[in-house]
Amino acid sequence: MMTNLFSSFDPTTNFNLSLNWLSTLLGLFIIPPMFWLVPSRLSFLWTKIIFTLHKEFKTLLGWNNTQGSTLIFISLFSFILFNNFLGLFPYIFTSSSHMTMTLALALPLWLSFMLYGWINNTIHMFAHLVPQGTPPILMPFMVCIETISNIIRPGTLAVRLSANMIAGHLLMTLLGNTGSSLSLLLINLLLITQILLLVLESAVSIIQSYVFAVLSTLYSSEVN
Repeated sequence: MMTNLFSSFDPTTNFNLSLNWLSTLLGLFIIPPMFWLVPSRLSFLWTKIIFTLHKEFKTLLGWNNTQGSTLIFISLFSFILFNNFLGLFPYIFTSSSHMTMTLALALPLWLSFMLYGWINNTIHMFAHLVPQGTPPILMPFMVCIETISNIIRPGTLAVRLSANMIAGHLLMTLLGNTGSSLSLLLINLLLITQILLLVLESAVSIIQSYVFAVLSTLYSSEVN
């Protein structure tokens, strides 16, 4: 039994060092073998995913945009996806469940988009604060609402990812801790439930990394 339910989300190890953050780099050990086994099914699948994402992000950004502009968002998707999946393995720290990491990804992206937009396209950014067709009497309120929704964007990106990762892992931990006190029939039922939850968490890992990348792309397309 764990002394604390949240101990699986603790970045410190027994030596009082934050060595658990090293699990973030484990994805780098998975990537190189793909290039030694070319053309393998895995490399074909990954290439197909990257090309699909490139087309989708290019549609969101606009085809006239700078070449290679989708690379940062594909890299972001890959990085979050690897970390989310690695967190599903036993004894591997889920780095994407921490606001420290998710905010470190969301805040610099959002800040760079905002700085670029306000410096280069100031009139365009001011026009974004008042949606088209807004009655004149509501314009001051709309500016306030749009400004607040713009400011909280990095926070919502970060919280969405970390909260989804924590919720699923915590539910699996809670159910797993009850296993020692259950009868044989209930243990079988618990195993089936845990397998289903693991499948659900795998889907959530993909969806959350995709959502993070797509929303970042949408935020960047607004500043042009």
